[in-house]
Amino acid sequence: MPHNLTQKIIAEHLVSGDMTPGAEIALRIDQTLTQDATGTMAYLQFEAMGLDRVQTELSVSYVDHNTLQVGFRNPDDHRYLQSVAEKYGIVFSPPGTGICHQLHLENFAKPGKTLIGSDSHTPTAGGAGAMAMGAGGLSVALAMAGEPYVISMPKVVKVNLTGRLTGWASAKDIILHLLGKLSVKGGVGKVFEYAGEGVASLSVPERAVITNMGAELGATTSIFPSDARTREFLTAMGRPGDFSELGPDPDADYDEVVDIDLSSLEPMAAAPHMPDKAVTIASLDGLKVDQACIGSCTNSSFADLAAAADILNGQKPHPDTDLLIAPGSRQVLLMLSREGLLDPIITSGARILECACGPCIGMGGSPSSGGVSARTFNRNFEGRSGTKDGQVYLVSPMTAAIAALNGKFTDPAGWGEPPKRREFPADVPSIRAMFIDPPADGSKVEIKRGPNIVALDPFEPMPSVIEATVALKVGDDITTDHILPAGAEITALRSNIPAISRHIFGRVDPEFVDRIDRLDQGVILAGENYGQGSSREHAALGPRHLGVKAVIAKSFARIHRANLVNFGILPLLLADPADFDRLDQGAKIRLDAAAIRPGVETVLTIDGGDPIPVKNDLTEKELATIKAGGLLNAVRASRQGASS
Repeated sequence: MPHNLTQKIIAEHLVSGDMTPGAEIALRIDQTLTQDATGTMAYLQFEAMGLDRVQTELSVSYVDHNTLQVGFRNPDDHRYLQSVAEKYGIVFSPPGTGICHQLHLENFAKPGKTLIGSDSHTPTAGGAGAMAMGAGGLSVALAMAGEPYVISMPKVVKVNLTGRLTGWASAKDIILHLLGKLSVKGGVGKVFEYAGEGVASLSVPERAVITNMGAELGATTSIFPSDARTREFLTAMGRPGDFSELGPDPDADYDEVVDIDLSSLEPMAAAPHMPDKAVTIASLDGLKVDQACIGSCTNSSFADLAAAADILNGQKPHPDTDLLIAPGSRQVLLMLSREGLLDPIITSGARILECACGPCIGMGGSPSSGGVSARTFNRNFEGRSGTKDGQVYLVSPMTAAIAALNGKFTDPAGWGEPPKRREFPADVPSIRAMFIDPPADGSKVEIKRGPNIVALDPFEPMPSVIEATVALKVGDDITTDHILPAGAEITALRSNIPAISRHIFGRVDPEFVDRIDRLDQGVILAGENYGQGSSREHAALGPRHLGVKAVIAKSFARIHRANLVNFGILPLLLADPADFDRLDQGAKIRLDAAAIRPGVETVLTIDGGDPIPVKNDLTEKELATIKAGGLLNAVRASRQGASS
């Protein structure tokens, strides 16, 4: 039976389960990555497992989020991460080396390999033909311990590309078009596999833009075939031996097909405050732009910044527009310098930031009050920029550069000839020596722990009966930024669950934490797509620490649902979405948790009487994990049973 590319890689790594969409499968994981905002907790969890060494082919610890070193917390975390990497056999990428996904694409991504990372944009590596998925930190820790990664077998969507990009249209406009077509919920339970004649016209960096931002569709991952363009890229990166040709079988079947004519696309933007609010740049003609930012793991490659440099050459941004540029890696910075493309950026007056995530995660670079910011990032959730009323538009690097020069959005019809597209120079410098490789024997390495490194609390098993209060009621598309805000102050607390928990829902309902403290335990009621956005497991850990026993929603985002299960919070679905209106904040509910069965509808009662039917899509293993109090408890019990 012919297989598509996704099925081929899954079949090669299948530990258990069958490849029927929706069925539970367990996959062998070849590579893992972490970043510092999620990595500290992931490694605390790995330490708790008592192993001497990671069990993967490759694990890399990147520092790219918390590089703003104000006070001791972030530098202490970085020392901890470096010492853990030395002890357990993990490659360490120090702060300032670059953004994890850009670095992994350049240095480690391999066609056909499985990769999970504690960051939702890990699918970036799918641009080089890897099966790369974002996951919670605990899932990554378990993969480093040699445990398989358990997911539901996704449906596979063929995105059939025809034609080629013309004019000022770019890879960013492909994914913005797809988001506008399918929405931020359109990819849940699916892999987007790109195929068709148009694929060959896209370089690996362009493909990586698309797979990176495929996370905003809610997709399990996105992937391109490994072909001649992949060979060119890996050879340029000094890794020709990592290439292998990989693609779907002829006549492979797909669950769905989406057609995109590349030649019909034009410059696009995602309007505030959601990545699927796609509009044409032409429709924004005349809108004042107060700030432009070029960078992030989506658009910080050499090709992206070279195009911006060509546009800026000999010109300066509008006096009323602030321009910030953050190269994705030191390799990108070196390439720009050697090709003479750093000069136009410097002389334009643009602010050159560190090779890090920076403004994308609210780590500096916030726009002015109510300011319009044209950003080449992947998310524009309300308040994510650090400015509550900031109006963030997601655009391509070329669009951002043009907007910076004009001080406003303008119709692309008047932009003239676009700059020459560049993939990479003829001679690409390597920065591999900037990574710190672990010693062969880490047994003598001492882990360095600062006062902000707080061990994870043990969680009690789920009670047989849940009697709790609806501590918060929220609507559709609640993101992990809503649950746990980003930004320098809060992100610095990622290794300290008691401290960071005080910020849960802080920008949605400032009284939430005090309220649930008084209640001791509670449940959250939500609408569609609860928990979309980043992979930050702290958005589940924090509520669990505060006493949240269950989340009742119309639907869940994939990674957040998995994080809820991992930490023993029961994800329940309203059997009838209309019942959302029957439940109010403050209502008291009772649920016989011991009677819950996978996939079976049950009933909770409100205020001692009124019944509301709820259902679940849990597997037997997931339900057992929740009842045990979380995945760490379940794994410990399993290993103790195996050794007794």
